Amino acid sequence: MRVLVVTSVPAERDAVLRGLRGADGFDVLVGGVGPAAAAASTAAALAAARYGLVVCAGIAGGFAGRAEVGSLVVANEIIAADLGAQTPEGFCSLDELGFGSTRIPVDASLVNRVTAAMQAAGLPVTTGPVLSVSTVTGTAATAQELAARVPGATAEAMEGYGVAAAARLSGVPILEIRAISNAVGPRDRSSWRIKEALQMLEATSTVLLEVFA
Repeated sequence: MRVLVVTSVPAERDAVLRGLRGADGFDVLVGGVGPAAAAASTAAALAAARYGLVVCAGIAGGFAGRAEVGSLVVANEIIAADLGAQTPEGFCSLDELGFGSTRIPVDASLVNRVTAAMQAAGLPVTTGPVLSVSTVTGTAATAQELAARVPGATAEAMEGYGVAAAARLSGVPILEIRAISNAVGPRDRSSWRIKEALQMLEATSTVLLEVFA
């Protein structure tokens, strides 16, 4: 099975490539930042070649108490958390508006298989919904709102829903894997652990190699 791994920036791609160690069967793409760029890049790649699996991989913010800095998250659901409308009563999702769905489920057998392999490798991992947003959360109030809106939310990133939408349109299974570099909430760059998160991304890519090679 050939696997397409989609990252957002070169640093993530390089970490994934280090973990894959030049193995055949994997193509690693820098798809761009945000859901639109990620969807377009993934769709183009899927139109050009046949793949059995798409993996959206990168670093992300983790919700306190659900995914701590230095850990990994495997999404069991990929959610476009800010796709909808603001109303006097609060946020109204696309689902509530009746215009489609903001939620893309991930095959449970894939999630369980990858998570079990990560645990066997000694990697700290949890599963849960991963939120895709176009604007990264920068306040405690927004973090609390998102956590309340999506109970069990584990992480926040920007590309997963776009990658998943393109994969679903092509009928290809999707995984989203995130290494947590910071907490969702007030932006405090001094507390970010990007280097460590990239190291975790490299480690989990080696696990993917063992699972899907």
